[in-house]
Amino acid sequence: MQTNLASWARDTDLGKEADAILRRCVHCGFCTATCPTYQVLGDELDSPRGRIYLIKQVLEGAEPTQSTQQHLDRCLTCRNCETTCPSGVQYGHLVDIGRKIVEERVPRSWADRTKRTLLRKTMLSPLFAPAMRLGQAVRGMLPEALKRKVPERRAAGPLPQVAGHARQVLMLAGCVQPAMMPTIDAATIRVLDAVGIGARIAPGAGCCGAASFHLDAQDDALGQMRANVDAWWPLLQDGKVEAIVMNASGCGAMVKEYAHHLRHDPAYAQKAADIVALVKDVAEIVAPHAAQLRSQLQAGTRAAFHPPCTLQHWQGLRPLSEQLLADLGFALQPFADTHLCCGSAGAYSVLNPEIALELRDRKLGAIAAGGPDVILSANIGCIGHLQSGTDTPVRHWVEVVDEQLRQPAGQRGA
Repeated sequence: MQTNLASWARDTDLGKEADAILRRCVHCGFCTATCPTYQVLGDELDSPRGRIYLIKQVLEGAEPTQSTQQHLDRCLTCRNCETTCPSGVQYGHLVDIGRKIVEERVPRSWADRTKRTLLRKTMLSPLFAPAMRLGQAVRGMLPEALKRKVPERRAAGPLPQVAGHARQVLMLAGCVQPAMMPTIDAATIRVLDAVGIGARIAPGAGCCGAASFHLDAQDDALGQMRANVDAWWPLLQDGKVEAIVMNASGCGAMVKEYAHHLRHDPAYAQKAADIVALVKDVAEIVAPHAAQLRSQLQAGTRAAFHPPCTLQHWQGLRPLSEQLLADLGFALQPFADTHLCCGSAGAYSVLNPEIALELRDRKLGAIAAGGPDVILSANIGCIGHLQSGTDTPVRHWVEVVDEQLRQPAGQRGA
């Protein structure tokens, strides 16, 4: 694609990066076939190719409008288009640039701005945990729209003493997972303990930055990234921690991009790159131990695995994850359109509920055809979003492995 960037963009870091990405696009349109919003809305401007044109026009001097902003807002940032693109267009980085520039030039309505600010601050607030517990206590009386966002509470269970393990890893507490689904972190610690790995949460490490980054507060997100680097860095210096383990693929995808986001910060660029090299999804850590665990698990559980977009398109870990689940003895039930987003996408399901619910229902309809006993995933957002539309249990796969490990031996399958 030929470009002619406006003078205000031509010599900036963002402009140079965007220009390099734009020039790789060859207008082929393969991306439209795998874009969830294009499939739902049928509007070229709600496809990656259409959004690329919009961003190009802005960078070349066209004045963005609220319509431009809306089309960029509707992008789920699933990056399915990147998996499809034969030219290697880094659409995810381009749409980040486009959103930042448009946000600076197009004022949002008071209602939209307030909604986004409240959503971001609520997720990051220390009051989120008690509010979630209250919501779970009165969940049956909540309006349906709010009830969808409040998962049923399940006890986390006891945690093992892990300090004695020779192998040690760090975990990220995150912002909402400990309050909404504490069972995921607890199950991760127990499963890793079962294979001889001690896992602990680093003091001072919090939200990965994704919530702020995608809700018009990219500078705040960079501050959260730096805070996590500061929290992890001293614990990594003695070489006793072999990895930073992520059990929410959305957080893992964001942390694996710290080196990109902090590349222009001389105080953090190298530290971020070193940290990214240590970031692993929990599936990557457990996979070498699948044979050891399988003898203790129930064989043949009929399961559908929904690979989150941040796992399959951002990190390329769908094949490893599916192989791990098969090696652990799950009978995976295939279903159509596994590459498409379920509609959760972080805060997207709150900001764009109609699109999100249509994508959810399409996904659940495809999954239901296989008649699974449980739906497995690897990201809290997908789990909560899918569970809001089905009576079939939706769990993080590590939770199900943990539950089976804790069953009495006589109740496990052969």
